[in-house]
Order: sequence, then structure tokens, then C-alpha cells
Amino acid sequence: MVERIEDLNLPNAVIARLIKEALPDGANVSKEARTTIARAASVFVIFLTSTSTTLARKQNHKTINTVNILDALKQLEFESFVEPLTRELEVYRKVIKDKKEKSKKEISTNADNNNATKETN
Repeated sequence: MVERIEDLNLPNAVIARLIKEALPDGANVSKEARTTIARAASVFVIFLTSTSTTLARKQNHKTINTVNILDALKQLEFESFVEPLTRELEVYRKVIKDKKEKSKKEISTNADNNNATKETN
């Protein structure tokens, strides 16, 4: 368990980057506003995690998964988040799959090159 509630806050650098990406160039956000956004985001994540955990336990699962999170969003009346998150999750999974395939190809190519070098020597 955490010793202080502040330990549950999201990192300030992450919050600052998200705010910067969401606002137009040149827009400024006060330190107090950033702190408030960070706390609100942390509370949202904790609330969503708690609801997801409850849903997972109802299914006798010890680990929450994507379905639990998406179902929790629906239960918490954040249905509008589900479709964009699902779309982004598919993109993320494709990127990870492509990276793995690229890595396997590079390993295979390196192994083939090493075998060809050994055969020439």
C-alpha cells in the first residue's frame, strides 16, 4: 500500500506533456491548474482500476484485462471513451506486432549472414 496519497499521482512530466499536446501552441497553464489536472487524472485512474478489479473478481479473475477496463468505462458512463480507446489499442497492438516481426527478421538475417561468413572461411 502507498504511504502518502501523493504517491498515487501521475508523474508531472507526463501530465505536462499531455497538457501541451492537447492545447494550441502558445497556450499556458498555471502550476496550480497542472496540479489539479494531475490529481483529477490520478483519481480517475484509481476509480477506473477499482471498478475494473471488481468486474474481474466477479469473473473469478485475479488480473484485470482490457475487457474489464472497457466494461468499467461503460459502467461508469464513459461509453464515449470505449470506441476511440479500442481503435487506439488496435493500432498499438499492430505496432508491437510489426516491431516483433521486424526483430525476428533482423535476427534471421543476422544468423544467415553469420552462416554465410562461416561457410566462406
